[in-house]
Amino acid sequence: MIRRLLSGVLVSAITLTLPALAQPNNFKTLTIDDQTSSGMMMGSTGGTTSLPAVVSNSDRSERKCLGFGDPNPDHTIVLKKPVSTLTLRVDSGGSDTTLLMSGPGGVRCADAGSKKDARLREKDLQPGTYQVWVGTVTPNTNREYRLIVRTGN
Repeated sequence: MIRRLLSGVLVSAITLTLPALAQPNNFKTLTIDDQTSSGMMMGSTGGTTSLPAVVSNSDRSERKCLGFGDPNPDHTIVLKKPVSTLTLRVDSGGSDTTLLMSGPGGVRCADAGSKKDARLREKDLQPGTYQVWVGTVTPNTNREYRLIVRTGN
């Protein structure tokens, strides 16, 4: 009986942690490989879900994770090879946006400050799948945006 109870607790714990790790994206997937080193994905913000509650309150560099959006990631970036530098930039025309990225090596977050689009620049990323959320500082704020992704300097 105790074994069954512990099994149930373990299954519940795994189920509760999987949504942030295994959700399908809302918009598009970009694969970075030998032929593709950059790309652009379109999307729109909006939602009442606290993104830190879905991903993390702070990232691996102790930066605060901020924003509201959808619990599912907006985009997925698949790295087929190691990348020395990856830059993600939101272009919403100057709205106050945030970025959260979860993948190998942990969570990374960015907020450029009041009334500015977010930009995230990370070094030495390993191959794997990275989920990306684009949020806004206030809930239910709908903004169309472009997410520009580049490798290299």
